[in-house]
Amino acid sequence: MIRDQDRSPPLVAKGKNKSSNSLPMPSTSSKKSKKIVSEAEESDTSSEESNVSGSEGDYVSWISWFCNLKGHEFFCEVDDDYIQDDFNLCGLSGQVPYYDYALDLILDVESSNGDKLTDEQNGTVESASEMLYGLIHARYILTSKGMSAMLEKYKNFDFGTCPRAYCCEQPCLPVGQSDIARSTIDGAYFGTTFPHLFLMTYGHLKPQPAPRSYVPRVFGFKVHKP
Repeated sequence: MIRDQDRSPPLVAKGKNKSSNSLPMPSTSSKKSKKIVSEAEESDTSSEESNVSGSEGDYVSWISWFCNLKGHEFFCEVDDDYIQDDFNLCGLSGQVPYYDYALDLILDVESSNGDKLTDEQNGTVESASEMLYGLIHARYILTSKGMSAMLEKYKNFDFGTCPRAYCCEQPCLPVGQSDIARSTIDGAYFGTTFPHLFLMTYGHLKPQPAPRSYVPRVFGFKVHKP
């Protein structure tokens, strides 16, 4: 994106007449001000052109764009090679509408029949592409490359920390309660397997038991346990 630059008009000082009896002289302040303004406009135009040309040269893939959206911090970028392997996508075509169009959108491939879709269908394709990427993501993070990418996020506390006091800011891991997409609040884009397999793969990251246990108290006295 190109942000609009702050354009403040240049200040031009106006000269004062030394005496009212002096002969009128041709004023050059207006010419100078016009020259200053024109030079400023030319510089702004040239800078905008350079910014436009630079932005056109910067290519951003759909996957990078999707993962950098606000609220998508938990997602890692899936390799194109993994997505292009049909074996890794087995069974997903029946779960996602407009599967072929959605896959082409994820891989930045121009579909030959894309012009035939209506605006409503294009909106459905965009929604389907997000759903398809999420289901692919749930499979990818179970591979060695996916685990490595999620490990970096884990070390950077991208998944947040446990708010419980005695957990001592233990880093969290995403987990789903269902592998079926849109099954209530399912977390299917991460799946039910990932956190357990992650801690089995990186055993040294397994949380240690808390050194202290919480003791419930009422007015400073321990609560009696029957």
